[in-house]
Amino acid sequence: MHRSGVTMAWNVFKFCTALRGLGSIMILLVLCIIGVTYYAVVITNYGPALFDGGLDSIISLSVLIPFHFLLVMLLWSYFSVVFTDPGGVPPKWRPSAIDEESGDIDPMIGLEFDGASSGLQQSFMLADPANPRVRICRKCNQLKPPRCHHCSVCGRCILKMDHHCVWVVNCVGALNYKYFLLFLFYTFLETAMVTLSLLPSFIAFFSDGEIPGTPGTLATTFLSFVLNLAFSLSVMGFLIMHISLVAGNTTTIEAYEKKTTPKWRYDLGRRRNFEQVFGTDKKYWFIPAYSEENLRRMPALQGLEYPSRPELDIQGFEHLLSG
Repeated sequence: MHRSGVTMAWNVFKFCTALRGLGSIMILLVLCIIGVTYYAVVITNYGPALFDGGLDSIISLSVLIPFHFLLVMLLWSYFSVVFTDPGGVPPKWRPSAIDEESGDIDPMIGLEFDGASSGLQQSFMLADPANPRVRICRKCNQLKPPRCHHCSVCGRCILKMDHHCVWVVNCVGALNYKYFLLFLFYTFLETAMVTLSLLPSFIAFFSDGEIPGTPGTLATTFLSFVLNLAFSLSVMGFLIMHISLVAGNTTTIEAYEKKTTPKWRYDLGRRRNFEQVFGTDKKYWFIPAYSEENLRRMPALQGLEYPSRPELDIQGFEHLLSG
């Protein structure tokens, strides 16, 4: 049994090491897919028709203008996810005993101590006896803020961790979750548009008439259509899932934790849940950035403090004391 556990731990370690090793390969893969798509849509199919005049030019413009706009937004969102730190626990971080928004004691700061962390427990409990439960990461040996989880791939605790995404070679957490959602959103719009714009060319492959173009351009068009169709369908399902998570103010990890919880303490209503991710400034909702005012006035965007429902906080606190 012990050897089985050691073997499993070693396999997980090798898997995490392999994910870290992917690195720039996944970024290059994404750029290659974009490059193939760009060649098929702009260079092969719609770019040449711009200078033909008449209806063909109008159709080309109606495709190429939104195509380039969505491509810019997609790349902006993608590299924002890649290069933005998802959020780590600040050194010597200590949780506040009082929830700043509701004024109630936060009872859900959990307790996960082992022998190696007993000194940290004692020093914190003496400094702040109002918190009966404090979560500690046994791998990092440090306190964990609410909704924080340890990522084995990154090797550290991530604030409001959702998952580690191989496509962006980064964790998706509190500070880049909005950018990830926008990446999904613009990827779906772009791939769906490319699929529709290349559909006539794809149908022509199965017609009896002669198809204009070289074998290379025809193959690129066919490959681009298949890739974008596959991505549009898969990203659509992923996007729908994350929309439901945002509506409930939940992460992918917390969705599994909620199965044992009848009511979620961070569910503040759909509008406020949405604002916890996208902010309150509507001008910034569809770009991978936040207004300075939102960053200053909304602690949830920083990933360390989250408003919650006071009645559920009290219930959880009473349950904790009775247990």
